[in-house]
Amino acid sequence: MSAILSADDLNDFISPGVACIKPIETLPAQKPEDNLNAYEVTTEDKVAASEPPPPAQISLTDCLACSGCVTSAEAVLVSLQSHSEVLSTLDAHPPLQLPYTVNRGTNGMNGYYKGEGKLFVASVSPQTRASLAAVFAVSEEDAGNMITQLLSGPAGLKAGGTHGSDFTWVVDTNVLREVCLVAAADEVATALAPEALETTYPPGSDGAIDTIPRKPILTSACPGWICYAEKTHPYVLPHLSRLKSPQALTGTLIKSVLSSRYHISPSQIWHVAIMPCFDKKLEASRSELTSTAWLPDHDSSQNPVRDVDCVITARELLHLAAARNISFSSLPRTPLSSSERTPFPDPKLDAFLFSPIRQKPHDAVEGSSGGYLYHILQTYQSQNPGSSISVNRGRNADVVEYSLVRGSDTIVKMARFYGFRNIQNLVRRLKPARISRIPGAKTGGSRRPGGNGAAAGESVKDYAYVEVMACPGGCTNGGGQVKVTEVESVRAVEGVHAVNGDVVSSRPGPKEQKEWLARVDEAYFSGSDTESTDGDGDQSMKDAGETTDEMHRNADIVNGISRTHIQAILSHWAEATGVEKQKLLYTSYRKVESDVGKKKQSDVERVAGLASTLGGGW
Repeated sequence: MSAILSADDLNDFISPGVACIKPIETLPAQKPEDNLNAYEVTTEDKVAASEPPPPAQISLTDCLACSGCVTSAEAVLVSLQSHSEVLSTLDAHPPLQLPYTVNRGTNGMNGYYKGEGKLFVASVSPQTRASLAAVFAVSEEDAGNMITQLLSGPAGLKAGGTHGSDFTWVVDTNVLREVCLVAAADEVATALAPEALETTYPPGSDGAIDTIPRKPILTSACPGWICYAEKTHPYVLPHLSRLKSPQALTGTLIKSVLSSRYHISPSQIWHVAIMPCFDKKLEASRSELTSTAWLPDHDSSQNPVRDVDCVITARELLHLAAARNISFSSLPRTPLSSSERTPFPDPKLDAFLFSPIRQKPHDAVEGSSGGYLYHILQTYQSQNPGSSISVNRGRNADVVEYSLVRGSDTIVKMARFYGFRNIQNLVRRLKPARISRIPGAKTGGSRRPGGNGAAAGESVKDYAYVEVMACPGGCTNGGGQVKVTEVESVRAVEGVHAVNGDVVSSRPGPKEQKEWLARVDEAYFSGSDTESTDGDGDQSMKDAGETTDEMHRNADIVNGISRTHIQAILSHWAEATGVEKQKLLYTSYRKVESDVGKKKQSDVERVAGLASTLGGGW
């Protein structure tokens, strides 16, 4: 979904031509009539509901119960998370006054202090910053400061609105990305251990949080890919990484720590994530990513609280500013002063989340989707002195195979598959061979096309890890990013003219979009110390032979990230909240089966009622 979605563009009901079971299931129950004659012969017209059914309310859970309607139902869900929701929530609730201490007393459910107001927190992805940096010709760091000034600064959202509400903290998801990278490397090492390879799990446990993923392990940070896998290829569930994405992990940390430290309900903490793609809205709505997964004393009678309440994109962030008559391009490019910043209630986590020392810049070799594969490969490299990395390009730039070799020995193989066209080839290779029912027949799948490595997919099952992302080119090309077709209009609204000789065509096409994506990537990788790129714009990986010995001497630090430090932060987080690490770090996935076309009890009455109320018939 690449367009900005609005609730105004959507109908209140799904038309009969769309195979969606939700409107049928929401028909109101028939009220018994006082003069009902049990022997009276009725007609189809009388079977219909006496009152029009309410508009279909479609949530992600409903959508995942039906594989006949992906985009339309999800479009309804996505539209509910928008810049308008952010503004209406800010206007509906005053900010929770800080400092806020537990000695104020309690008088609510589960012993929580039940006061007025909400605590507003935002998290921002580096891809979003890169998109806005390209639009306004600033660095990613400057774009991040502008976003913070909008959300928390004196000239931002707090200058208007009903209560002057703003966001107390703006968290960089890059920080939690480092936690994800270390955890991903540990997960791969655990999954490839001999005892793990021999472990069997009972039927129906595929994708469970307490199971170890199977080789090849597939990334789970892309919600578009996860939704596709759960609904169409459930046989890949055993291979999915159980690790939460940086967005989800940020939400869990924010709500678990603030709820514990301030002794308030998670529902009093409102978290918005600013992400590069609309599918992140789907991720935020997953039932697995709520307070029920980690809250120790969760009351089953209470509704679960999302770890991420709302997701908006780069383009929607500009809508947010425009709705408050704030010129985004005019916002200060400097960070908030110390007097304007509220310390996080946990000093150790405050230092971790908001360290004045910038995080290590993204390296072009990592890719634009977080660098999972790169970090895991570097972790293996640090443990194998004298090894080097070889790169084998596939049929296109979005399919690449990486091998860690030492002499003639291959230590580990990994691959990158971006874009649904390539993902379809990947899952096809993972499909179990169909067992023939004919006695004596050979067991096996279909014939595979010829070729080598990732280009043909012959060795997909030999990969230890595969980085899978739905968008071609990675996350900087997410559907919520500012597209080349929108740049002119955005700059016109902001009063910004073409910068640095950048002239956007009045009718941009695929070539211009590719050039624009290169500009976004440049902002994403700004400040990194990288080597020259090849003709496809993908940097060739350095031969690691020169640096492996040095890396091996300090194997704790991989690509600038200290494993010991990250593990200490995780232990502190678990201790501070009283929640075990597994519930904080990991999640689960499930097979989604369609009910469309399956005969149900009282089908005639229910369908007849739906047809009549929609003005149709048999």
